[in-house]
Amino acid sequence: VQLVESGGGMVQPGGSLRLSCAASGFTFEFFPMTWVRQAPGKGLEWVSSISSKGSNTAYAESMKGRFTISRDNDRYTLFLQMNSLKSDDTAVYYCAKGWTFNATAALPRGQGTQVTVSS
Repeated sequence: VQLVESGGGMVQPGGSLRLSCAASGFTFEFFPMTWVRQAPGKGLEWVSSISSKGSNTAYAESMKGRFTISRDNDRYTLFLQMNSLKSDDTAVYYCAKGWTFNATAALPRGQGTQVTVSS
C-alpha cells in the first residue's frame, strides 16, 4: 500500500486548498478512505471519511460545510476540498486506507502534506 498526499501549502484565512492523495498497491475502488490531520503539538484528529463508491461521506463537526471529500476511482485518487480555511486548520493532513472515526487507527496512511493558514 502506498499513499502520497499533495496539494498542501500556505494560504490566508478564508482561502481554499484542494488536497490529493494518490493511492497504489491495492484495489482502490474496493476500500473506503479517510483523511486525518495533526496540528502542531496536538494529537491526530479525524477529518472525514468516504465510502468505496463515494456515496457515503462523514465529516468532523468543525469541518462540516467547509470541507468536501471526494474520490476518483478510475484515477486511484482521493481528494479533500477545503474552503473558508481558519488558522485552526493548520496541520499536517494524511490520507488513510479504510473508514475509521479513530484517527490513531487510520492506518496505513501517507507521509502527509502540510497546510498552513496564516495572514
